[in-house]
Amino acid sequence: MVHINRVWSLPDEAALQELALEFGRCLRAPLVIYLQGDLGAGKTTFARALIQGLGYSGRVKSPTYGLLESYRAGGFDVLHLDLYRIDNPAELEYLAIADQFSENGILLIEWPEKALSALPSADIRLVFQENELDRAVRCEAASASGQELMDHLCLKY
Repeated sequence: MVHINRVWSLPDEAALQELALEFGRCLRAPLVIYLQGDLGAGKTTFARALIQGLGYSGRVKSPTYGLLESYRAGGFDVLHLDLYRIDNPAELEYLAIADQFSENGILLIEWPEKALSALPSADIRLVFQENELDRAVRCEAASASGQELMDHLCLKY
């Protein structure tokens, strides 16, 4: 099941952050969100705004070098992965993602295409695109949970 539910055209970073905040208001765990797009397209900005929007008050850093950052925010266990530097999906074994991903978990994965065979399936795919004038985020629901989130989100945003 994959549906393109929505494409948002976002004029600036503030609009991208507002979209992330709205996603945060609609989240239901467990949920796996793939964040795809070129370097600098807004994946980490979105993840940071979503985590902060859930009430996390500390620094939300990019997991580019450490691969994984975890947060307790808004009643969720949020795992944020950045797989840009992964060459082989087997490299993820030592992270024990399956052991860390709980029924109360939100899993945000940047560059999931680098390790699809080692990851849980997406509930939502967000594809970030950027050009000289603005950004766009295309959202695809890939499960019933993802579709439920999108239905709720589209009523509000």
